[in-house]
Amino acid sequence: MAEEGEELPSETAEKKDDYIDELTGLKEPQSAMMFSSSGAVLTIEDPNLHPMGKAIAIFVLFICMLGFLNGLDYASADEGLVRPDEFVYRLSLTAPDETATFRGTVSDHTGEFLVNATVYVSWDEGGIWNYSEVLTGASGEFEFDRLDPGLARVDIIVERDGKRDVLANRVLLSPPAMIEPIGFTELDFIVPSQEDFAAAPCSNGAEECEIRNIDRTVDQMEHPLMDPGAASVYITIGFGFMGLALIAAGFTVWALKTGSLVVLRTAAGLSFFGMGHYYSACLFGLVALGLSFAVPRPRIPLVDNRHNG
Repeated sequence: MAEEGEELPSETAEKKDDYIDELTGLKEPQSAMMFSSSGAVLTIEDPNLHPMGKAIAIFVLFICMLGFLNGLDYASADEGLVRPDEFVYRLSLTAPDETATFRGTVSDHTGEFLVNATVYVSWDEGGIWNYSEVLTGASGEFEFDRLDPGLARVDIIVERDGKRDVLANRVLLSPPAMIEPIGFTELDFIVPSQEDFAAAPCSNGAEECEIRNIDRTVDQMEHPLMDPGAASVYITIGFGFMGLALIAAGFTVWALKTGSLVVLRTAAGLSFFGMGHYYSACLFGLVALGLSFAVPRPRIPLVDNRHNG
């Protein structure tokens, strides 16, 4: 037994602890340690597309269909809502004046080039009719510079056997395209035979007429003559629209499979350039792109299944 006045080891340790606590200002807790859970759960992003995102993807597929139909309309030059001549005419309305070049050849019904035939071009400019004329060369060629793009009347005048035969056509002069400063229109005209002109009625109602006319402008009111190259560009644009629509549809399917919002937004952006009839794809594409930023990204909780059951 310890003698009186002798400190026990436990009492010595306790005093030592009190001394350290007083020195540092810190004191060890005397009660037992307690642990509690905050209820927080670790989560990761859900790789699947949110139902709202899936609905937008279906909407984008619909927009792609509109863009594809628009391209198919462009590629079908002789059918559809918009024709090549209508497309070129709309561009000519905003084109600068004197930016059209018109050239071609004139030959008869046998294929022989007509020399010194008169090519007379006239067009309406703000209610005033302007005109220009040239004579065909040795190979039946002609060329006009600095004409106004748009609709014009072209009269081919040929002197033969004491008669003056006039072939009238309605022509659409191409405006400048892309970065080109000048629009080019090239057409070859075939003048009918003298028998065809003799069978045409005289303008004054007489049986014999010195000036014989064959006027094709009436049949060309809806669809005037135009440069074949311009029509080819129009058709190429149509295939471009169809290609964009197919690419956008592919991105949409990709977004549905991977759940990627970035891919879905890319598809919506591509569908915008499909235009669609009356710019429907443009408008719907903007709507789909805007809605894609409102799609929430769900998260999946990480749960240890070993503690379940």
